[in-house]
Amino acid sequence: MPELPEVETTVRGLRKTVLGLRITGVWTDLATKDKRKRGTIADPKFFAVFKKEVTGKKIISAERRAKNILINLNNQQTILIHMKMTGYLFFGANPKIKFAHVIFSLSNKHYLVFSDIRKFGKITLLNTETAHDTKHLNNIGPEPLDPKFTFEKFTKRLSASGARKIKTVLMDQSVIAGIGNIYSDEILWRAGVYPERKVSKIKESELKLIFQAIKETLKKGIDFGGDSMSDYKNIYGLPGKFQMHHEAYRRTGERCRKSGCKGIIKRLIVNGRSAHFCSIHQAF
Repeated sequence: MPELPEVETTVRGLRKTVLGLRITGVWTDLATKDKRKRGTIADPKFFAVFKKEVTGKKIISAERRAKNILINLNNQQTILIHMKMTGYLFFGANPKIKFAHVIFSLSNKHYLVFSDIRKFGKITLLNTETAHDTKHLNNIGPEPLDPKFTFEKFTKRLSASGARKIKTVLMDQSVIAGIGNIYSDEILWRAGVYPERKVSKIKESELKLIFQAIKETLKKGIDFGGDSMSDYKNIYGLPGKFQMHHEAYRRTGERCRKSGCKGIIKRLIVNGRSAHFCSIHQAF
């Protein structure tokens, strides 16, 4: 699933390509009667309203909240896109890309296309003024790269999760926004903390290492244009390069690359999710 660096990379791409353009049409083939899709464009009744509301409107800004893309229009409406596991947005003159399930026609004769192999992605429409108060966004923790997100705020967020495992807590969007399976592994490898350690058993000095690793690892992910170990591509249809710099994620059986460490990367399951860690410098 695209995490904070992938979504941030996409939003930065949107800012370079679609701002100031008008949406001239919308197409989708996601029509379903699945009740779980109500309130999204996969619901035919909702799509009819969605299409009417966005057609002819100008895109004025794009932003990210956790793993959500927010495209703000000049009619005080916001298109929310969550790419889920296999989705990505593509901008170009030819909309005929693989697994295209939503196509926005734009006023410069280009298209914004949502490709999604597994069709798990979500696209809906919110009132811009109240978007952050809706069920889609109101239970999300602070942004880890926000300068206002200090170590003190980090420890306060963790204080209610003392009995939980650190890997799981880092991935909990209600605690901290935007971190998933890939980056939690890389963060804990960098900090030297075992993924199954309970938060209450982690020393303050180790928490400081985790906090620093969060900032550094996510910034590194953005610098490399996100991670394309799976299906993610940027707005131009190009893969990111962070997967070439993994230290732990999916490196099971390989030597640890930490200087002076002779450990081997191992894999275990933490609350149903895989975790990759070094057998020595992240030992329990």
